[in-house]
Amino acid sequence: MNGSRIAAVGHYQPAKVLTNKDLADLVDTSDEWIASRVGIRTRHIAGPDEPVDELAGHAAAKALASAGLGPEAIDLVVVATSTAVDRSPNMAARVAHRLSIPNPAAMDVNVVCAGFTHALATADHAVRAGAATRALVIGADKMSEVTDWTDRTTCVLVGDGAGAAVVEAAEEPGIGPVLWGSVPEMGHAVRIEGTPPRFAQEGQSVYRWATTKLPPIARAACEKAGLAPADLAAVVLHQANLRIIEPLAEKIGAVNAVVARDVTESGNTSAASIPLAFSKLVERGEISSGDPVLLFGFGGNLSYAGQVVRCP
Repeated sequence: MNGSRIAAVGHYQPAKVLTNKDLADLVDTSDEWIASRVGIRTRHIAGPDEPVDELAGHAAAKALASAGLGPEAIDLVVVATSTAVDRSPNMAARVAHRLSIPNPAAMDVNVVCAGFTHALATADHAVRAGAATRALVIGADKMSEVTDWTDRTTCVLVGDGAGAAVVEAAEEPGIGPVLWGSVPEMGHAVRIEGTPPRFAQEGQSVYRWATTKLPPIARAACEKAGLAPADLAAVVLHQANLRIIEPLAEKIGAVNAVVARDVTESGNTSAASIPLAFSKLVERGEISSGDPVLLFGFGGNLSYAGQVVRCP
């Protein structure tokens, strides 16, 4: 086998929906203020009895079912998350236990909002190197648990959820080369710190970085895959803020692409945002099997990672 491909995807969100009107009852804000500044209308919030590994497990089970596979087919589980409560067992091991996956390699990746694209690259490399034959790659975060619900600058942004992909060996590569990196001297711009841990960010710094520095990097990810941005069928960026997503997508030059805007109904779900939005595009039939799709994550550290994949 010369590469790997995404065989199937799946996603999951908690049942509870928190609207902008609901938030206006908690803090000094309004639907108009939130929608005009970040483009978010609703978000899903997990309950205290819904841990991150449960969200991840539901999304992974859906991806496995879509691929027509049982848990025994998986030999690597990679979970991207920055909201794990415990150090050990890690989230990947907890998900593997939930799904009864026998004897997998199990690892977590913490690259915050760019976590899923880093995890996907890690699985791709493992499969191409022969270290794994079939992997579950999951992005899952419970941002509501690290949010100060009295801080209107952050509580309006976040949501909970998970997205997953089954990655398997393929004769024709369906996952392009990753382009990844970071700006560690600006790591303070997005933080989950303290005891208890709390999410905070420097919004203007992140906005300027994302809209000015990232477009050429995203275009370079397309070039590494041998494609021009105009060839893309879809662009799935980290769902941080509609005011970042739309100008960034425009500057990339993906003029013929469907642009994922799941942030409007899901909020910022950190590592879950890309697989969540991608899975919804697939489920709704907005993209077709074999279509080239740019996945591009960015955020905490400040880190970024992107690759072009073929739609399952």
